Amino acid sequence: MLARTSTSSPGPLARAFERFRLNHAAICGVAIIVPMFLAILTYPLWWGFKPNDIDLLAMNAGPSAKHWFGTDGVGRDIFARVMDGGRISLLVALTSTIISAIIGFLVGAMSALAGRWADAVTMRFVDLVMTLPPVIFLLVLASIAGTGIWPTVFVISLLSWPLLARMVRSRLLELRERDFVMAARGMGAGLPHLLFRHGLPNSIDILVVFATLQIANAILLEAGLSFLGLGIAPPAASWGNMLNAARSTAVLEQYPWQWLFPGGALVTAVLAINFIGDGLRDAFDPRAELN
Repeated sequence: MLARTSTSSPGPLARAFERFRLNHAAICGVAIIVPMFLAILTYPLWWGFKPNDIDLLAMNAGPSAKHWFGTDGVGRDIFARVMDGGRISLLVALTSTIISAIIGFLVGAMSALAGRWADAVTMRFVDLVMTLPPVIFLLVLASIAGTGIWPTVFVISLLSWPLLARMVRSRLLELRERDFVMAARGMGAGLPHLLFRHGLPNSIDILVVFATLQIANAILLEAGLSFLGLGIAPPAASWGNMLNAARSTAVLEQYPWQWLFPGGALVTAVLAINFIGDGLRDAFDPRAELN
């Protein structure tokens, strides 16, 4: 007898990973952001200057072997401040993204799975939040919450969840009509069971893509708030408040390294994360199966 051979087709996650691997822009983003994040997280171990160390003999000094990115107007090392600003931006972005993802998932999932009245009330609240002018809402919240890392996290988190809530609701409205969900309801499954046993596993792709793109958005929001004086307050380093400190005409013309390096780090990080987010979105897109 001839042995029957069968080849199992790869699962959806394997196919998504393969599509992501073939996305050159996404791989380029990974190649940029991973070394950048490693440098940001480990720089105190191998760099000799701290963000607020002052070298009075090297005020406004240009890039050199001693100060790779030069120094600012009071002699602080720009490289150390760019690295430390990246750590603060990363902390704010990751924390606010986790909080907004939790809020967005819970609101969207409860809207889809908790019944018609809950859906109607929740979606009207989401519509109300989304109709508020985002820039004005952001500035008002920031002025109320104050400056600092955790007020900035709070402000960005409250601004970022409504879009995710709508996406999760759209996905789970279709899911709740499936047989296994209706069977779970018929067997007396409560809302927590539906949320975390059925809703969460079927929303992972949405959450992953949202989280990746939201990290880049949160970095930009933090930089914008800090630039306006409503985010991270000096002397703590932030890419936004470093750009704010370098906004004078004299600095822009005579000491370009004081704005070029923090601005370049901000643009590079946001572009790389957006490339990864776009790659993940394309990789998880079910329509890609047809291509």
